[in-house]
This record gives sequence, structure tokens and C-alpha cells, in this order.
Amino acid sequence: MIRQAALGSALIALVLAASPTPASAGPAPVRWTPCAAGFECATVPVPLDHDEPRGEQISIALTRMRATDPARRIGSLVVNPGGPGLSGVAFVQAGFRDLPAELRARFDIVGFDSRGLAGSTALRCYDTAEQARADRAPFLYPETPAEENVWRQADDKLSAACARRGGPVLDHMSSADVARDLERLRVHLSDRRLTYLGYSYGSLLGQTYANLFPGKFRALVIDGVIDPVVATRGPGGAARTTPTASRMAAADGAGRTLDEFFRVCDAAGAACAFSGRSSARFARLAGRLRAAPVTIVDPATGQPRSLSYNDLIGAALGAVFNAASWPGLGSFLADLEKQLSPASPRTAARSAPEKYPNEVEGKPGVACSDTVNPRSFRVWQDAADRAERQYGYFGRIYNWVWSQCRSWPARAGQDSYHGPWTTRTAAPVLIVGNYFDPATPYAGAVGASRLLPNSRLLSYAGWGHVAFHLQRNACVDRHVSHYLLTARPPAPGTVCRPDPPFPPSPAR
Repeated sequence: MIRQAALGSALIALVLAASPTPASAGPAPVRWTPCAAGFECATVPVPLDHDEPRGEQISIALTRMRATDPARRIGSLVVNPGGPGLSGVAFVQAGFRDLPAELRARFDIVGFDSRGLAGSTALRCYDTAEQARADRAPFLYPETPAEENVWRQADDKLSAACARRGGPVLDHMSSADVARDLERLRVHLSDRRLTYLGYSYGSLLGQTYANLFPGKFRALVIDGVIDPVVATRGPGGAARTTPTASRMAAADGAGRTLDEFFRVCDAAGAACAFSGRSSARFARLAGRLRAAPVTIVDPATGQPRSLSYNDLIGAALGAVFNAASWPGLGSFLADLEKQLSPASPRTAARSAPEKYPNEVEGKPGVACSDTVNPRSFRVWQDAADRAERQYGYFGRIYNWVWSQCRSWPARAGQDSYHGPWTTRTAAPVLIVGNYFDPATPYAGAVGASRLLPNSRLLSYAGWGHVAFHLQRNACVDRHVSHYLLTARPPAPGTVCRPDPPFPPSPAR
């Protein structure tokens, strides 16, 4: 359980901001070797406990795509994908070959796996993936009291496994630990100042770094932004009664984004397969599935399969993460509606969009080290009921996202950082927020911009989780790229407009 007092947090921040860090000792340059096509890979050592810099060392895995114009190279652009629990190495190798050409020319693009994750010294609570799967609940999130009991048992099994096998890294996985790794990584990369791009939960890492090392970066972008006060402790006594994801109102963001899908789909006419009173039709589908699962034809196998309300909500949540998925969501819902119509013969429904991802050990390893959550399971159940009443379809699924934190065995309190979040940084921070973000609502970006005195908010009046590069919006990409290249943020009040997710309807 996290037990850091506010005074201790403030003193730690002041000491770290004013004193030389272990990174100043001058770590050795990185030794790169070829790995994936067009990339190099390496590992660098960092202290397990930054309070003991000469103590036990762990490894951080890196990947690099070298600048295409070395003569004009600015330095490294270090990317964190968030999650929490996602591999930064895999993220960069899979999705960053087509960055804007000027960024590719002038930066080495660097991804890293945070401590405890993937290719770095990892938190391993099981011997095999089969053991991990056996301990997990057989559904995406709990809907009924009986399912909640199964969910509680699964959380407790994971916590017990990690207490037995997690090892020392379990107690050192907070964003503050990773921020100190990031500062050492900056020196390993021979960058005078850091250039950073942090998505989603990586925005909390970015804000932590900015407050601990306010003079050590030249440009820092956070996109899909978490309000750090709301996430870590919550205002007042909120952490005692409300889980982190519900405090963040993620379900509200998802619900508003789904409402936008219905609005835009209806306006698109024939270009959206589910147009025409789509909200009411979705409600009927949801009601039918909530009453009982139904059997449809699996398009991959041609065989019957069961589809539940749980499946529908997970599919809808996955689809609203990116507006490029909206045509597929419309087709899936239209085909599902057709299959469930008594007047229609059964046909193969299109595959549901990919569900919201759920990492087993890495996600709670990070999130439960950073955030304060209720310890009573009854409180989680009550919060789920409130969230459903307040936010509708996505209230329950988001309430349970980090439920492992109720019984998580880590003792990360001395390392975690809960503020202050208001340090004036030497360089401006660029904060990017989507009006309709289904995971990190726009209010988080606004809140972070009010906390950081030297920051600028770039707003995207569009849909989906995070904006730069992943939503393919030319306006956002232009402004963020210019800031990364020049360290000069866009003008105050800049708002980028979205591209329509559906093609124009043919003329009649």
C-alpha cells in the first residue's frame, strides 16, 4: 500500500530538483546492436533503488531508429506508449516508421520498456502464460454479484502470486522510479536535454519527470493526459471511496465518444452501415444481450459462438479508441442486429473490433505503485453500481480496470510521487487533449495545463484516445512536430478540427 505523506512528497521533490542526480556521474554510452529491420536494440543498467545508486542494478531495454539526416540531428526523441504496462520497444518498432519526415530526419526515435515490463528486468509472477490465464476471471469485467466474487478471487490470486514470485522489482515500479530511469537514460544517450513524447499513462510519467527534473528537458509532449492529482490520490478523501479510473471519469469520456459515434454515423447516412436512430438501436441490442447471451456465427470459423453483453461493451469500447474503427463498428452492429432479427436468416456477423487490452502483471505493477485506491471490496462494488448509474454502458468496465490495487502486495510508498505538480519548468510543456477521448477525458488535459505553469494546451476537437500520429490528423501532427523540432509551442487556444471518419455519402 502506498503510504507517502504529502510533506514527504514535497521534500523529495525539492531535494531531487535542487541536488545532483545519480545520472550526473556519467553512465557509459549505449552499445547498440542490430535487431528488427531498421532498428537497433540495447540494454542499459539502472539502480533497482535510486536511493542506493551503487546497489543492485536492473536492465532497461531500448530500441532506436536512427535519424536519417545525421548532420542535422537534434538528439533522441524518447517515446513512452503508456498502458500502463505496454512495451515501448514494440510500440516504436510497430508504429513509428512513418513519423513525419522531418522528425525522422532530425531525431533518433527511441523506445524503452519501463522497469518491470517486457524486455527490461520484468515482474514475473507466473512460470507460464497458461498459469497466468488459469488465475484470471473468464470474462472482461464483472456484471453480477457472482461474477464480482470470481473477479475478487482472481485479483487475490494474482496478488498472492506476485507476493511469492515478484522479487525486488515489485516494490520499485512507480512512475517516479521510471522518471529517474529516464533521467539516467538521457545521459546514456548523450543528450544534453531530453525530448520526450508520452501517450496516455505516459503522460503521468512525463508530468512526474517535469516536476522532478524541471530543467532537464528541451521539449516534452504529453498526449491523452491524466490529471495527476485526480489519478494518484484524488481530491479530498476520494481515494477511500472511489477507484482511480472512476475518479478520472474515464467512463464518461467513453460514453461521450460513443454518443459521438451515434451522431456522426447517423449524419453519414448510407456511408455508415448502422445509421438511422443508431443510439436507440444499440440500446435494444444491449438490452437483448444483457438479458441473456445469444448465439451468432463466428466469421473466422463459420461455427456458432456465444456473444454476451460483456462482449458487446468491450467491442464498443475498443472501437471508440480510434475513429478509423468506426466504419467497422457500424458494420459489426448492423450485422449483429440482422442476426438477432427473427425475420432474418442467420448470417455471419463481422468480427467485433478488438477489445480493450488488459496486461496481467505490468499494468497493476505500475498503476498500483502510483495510485491510492480503496482497500475494501465492498467499496469497489458500491463504486461500480454508482459508476453504472452515472455513466451508463462503460461505468462498470472502467470501475474494475485497476481492481488489483485493492490487494496489491507492493511496498512502493517511499518511491512513488504524489506532487507537487506545479513546478515551473525551464522549457514549456505541450499538453495535447482530445475533446472526445474514451480513456483520458479532455478534463484531464485541462487540469494538467492548469497545474503546470509553463505549459500550453493544444486541443483536438475530435475522437479517439490520444491524437498525435495515431489519429492521423494533419493539424495535430503539424503543431506537435513543429514543437518537437523548435521547442516552441503553438499559439494559445489552438484547436485542430477532425477529419470525417466516414466517406461522404454518394450524391443522389
